[in-house]
Amino acid sequence: MLKETLLNATEAGAAVLQHYFNSKNLQISHKEGINNLVTEADHASEKAILESIRASFPDHYILSEETGEIIMDSEYKWIIDPIDGTINFAHGIPICCVSIGLEKNGEMILGAVYNPFLKEFYVAEKGKGATLNSDQIHVSTESEVLKSCLVTGFPYTYLNQPNGPLEAFGRFIRAGIPVRRLGSAAMDLCWVAAGRFDGFYEHKLQAWDSAAGFLIVEEAGGKVTDFKGNYYSPHQPQIVATNGKIHNELLKWINDQQ
Repeated sequence: MLKETLLNATEAGAAVLQHYFNSKNLQISHKEGINNLVTEADHASEKAILESIRASFPDHYILSEETGEIIMDSEYKWIIDPIDGTINFAHGIPICCVSIGLEKNGEMILGAVYNPFLKEFYVAEKGKGATLNSDQIHVSTESEVLKSCLVTGFPYTYLNQPNGPLEAFGRFIRAGIPVRRLGSAAMDLCWVAAGRFDGFYEHKLQAWDSAAGFLIVEEAGGKVTDFKGNYYSPHQPQIVATNGKIHNELLKWINDQQ
């Protein structure tokens, strides 16, 4: 019932994305910070997702990007991004998706990420592997950072700190390592899980950006930690997700210890 609800809610949100995509009259507003967009499609997708979940589980805790927290006394928490990659979506770039993760007593047990424009539906269940359109997926086998293809993202409110996003990015670029920036952390994580990227890192994410994706990476055989190599929680900002084989070396590159 939990998995069925997850899939139905993800599909409901994705149907809204398809309805609004490339609309010439899309209503766009701004949240705090430059280029922190929210569209009417974000709100409509979230509404469809919440209705789907609450129809089956009205007493579950919910954390969603636009609504925030709906606090309930429940061991289950749904973590929802109605559109991950809103700027891409608003500009008609089809690298965007619905992302929903489900925690039980603080442990992620289910995750789904659906990009309806690329027709890619990723699902993971704790201990049961990860799939893309129902086919099992696995991380890559690359063992060296210098031979890897990486992906990252940058916050719109820049982190002016020692060893910030540009400093880490600069080290890879100077070494000739390809690093992509797609604009959707959930898709970045799924593409690590599918073996397209060997690793992903980012300095500042919210829980809804990575809740589903990090479980998908783990269930595809990968490894996910914070920048110190500690067990990953989506409720802290830093993430490193890899095929596992380059993980320790990538941490050294990120922390300028290579």
